[in-house]
Amino acid sequence: MTIKLKLELASGQSMNGAPLELLSKGGVIARAVVNERGDVVFDAKPGVAGLAVRVDRSILRSV
Repeated sequence: MTIKLKLELASGQSMNGAPLELLSKGGVIARAVVNERGDVVFDAKPGVAGLAVRVDRSILRSV
C-alpha cells in the first residue's frame, strides 16, 4: 500500500531531507524522507489500524 503526504509548515520552513516514520500501534511500519516539495511517500503492508507520523528522532542532536 502506498501512502502519500504533503507537508507544509505554518512557519514556511522546509522539511526537505527530514526522515519520517509511519507508526501503527506505536511501532514503526515504514520510513520515508521528505523531498524538496514537501512530498512524502510511505510503502507499507495493507491493513486496518490507526496510523501516525513522526520525525525520526535520530536526526536530533544532543547539546
